[in-house]
Amino acid sequence: MDTPLLQGLPPVIDADAGVLIVGSFPSVRSLADGQYYANPRNAFWPIVAEVLGFDCTAPYSRRLAALQTNGVALWDVLHSCRRAGSADSAIDPKSLVVNDFGALFAAHPAITRVYFNGAKAADLFERLVRISPPGVSFVRLPSTSPANAIPRERKLAAWNVIGQSG
Repeated sequence: MDTPLLQGLPPVIDADAGVLIVGSFPSVRSLADGQYYANPRNAFWPIVAEVLGFDCTAPYSRRLAALQTNGVALWDVLHSCRRAGSADSAIDPKSLVVNDFGALFAAHPAITRVYFNGAKAADLFERLVRISPPGVSFVRLPSTSPANAIPRERKLAAWNVIGQSG
């Protein structure tokens, strides 16, 4: 593949994080804007804002602060990869570099719940990261991507779990 090596985004996390939402790799728009889930067609912010009770149209910094207030962190499985476009299916499997989840879990022992934003994130994590700290649960949620054609109501119903404690 003749595409440049793309670098992902740093984690959005603080000491109070008990929940980690893991995607696969940021979209072209997210990388350009330096913001998680920047594509306005992605349902991530509207769904998470509804579940956690904040304004999905607030400035990005306020949305991140709302996540952190609710003990929610964000990161992606991949640190870097080659990909043409934004589709997970376009990621070059020979170019995958994963983020250091061992260090993340060691530095943030309060994380007890990990939710994958879609099948690709869950599959990449299971295949490439292969760590499962004691006391941490892992759950795959339906992707909030516009490419995932299931109705928004079904996505929202599944994602309600992130707002539930323990």
